[in-house]
Amino acid sequence: MVRILLVEDDETIVRTLKDFLQTEGFIVESTDGQKKALEMLEVSDYDMALLDVSLGDGNGFSLCSAIKKNKQLPVIFLTASGDEFSVVTGLDLGADDYIAKPYNAQILLARIQKLLARTYEVQDNIVLTHKGLTLNLLKAEISYQGNKKSLTKNELGILRLLMVNKGNIIPRDAIIDELWQSEQFIDENTLNVNIVRLRKALTEIGLPDYLETKRGLGYCVYSRGRRQQELHLCDWTDSVQRYQVSER
Repeated sequence: MVRILLVEDDETIVRTLKDFLQTEGFIVESTDGQKKALEMLEVSDYDMALLDVSLGDGNGFSLCSAIKKNKQLPVIFLTASGDEFSVVTGLDLGADDYIAKPYNAQILLARIQKLLARTYEVQDNIVLTHKGLTLNLLKAEISYQGNKKSLTKNELGILRLLMVNKGNIIPRDAIIDELWQSEQFIDENTLNVNIVRLRKALTEIGLPDYLETKRGLGYCVYSRGRRQQELHLCDWTDSVQRYQVSER
């Protein structure tokens, strides 16, 4: 999966951006300063960096320069609206793109997807696979035995969550919390509608039984070891807790 390093000192922006990008299938790690960012880049591999100009320590310009000196890592600057100096300076230092604050989330997503595809030329390979099904995270597309179908944002989020945690049952509350945590209230029917649509899309490409309902427990993707799958159900609490399930 695509890993993004977000370097931003505004906690509200960090929280909002992480929630949105994680829902879209990205892994996002963040810090608020240049020193910590450089340390993270030394020990972890990232596919992209999103940088603010003003940071808790250092600044986005010097961080971008250091990144480009040592790595072929695409960089997008988050700049203040109308700040032409920051845009020009960032691009001169090697930044690949910029987006002005307050940003439109969908425009930012489109810029990220386009830059990743252009940089790595592996748009068709950023995928999850399980039991013959392929999920392309950048195209939001599923395929099976040559049949393809596009998914909505919510359908993509649900299927990504289940495929990443294959071998485990994901409770309804956990899915709602993961996909709609920024909303104050989500009707149970909202999840039901998206599950029905996802099942319809899977059926249309030849996988009518791929998404399974475990009555009273939640949902999972198809697995031959159903009894073993139920034994590995994690001890989930209500939607207050976040969860982590190791991939098998």
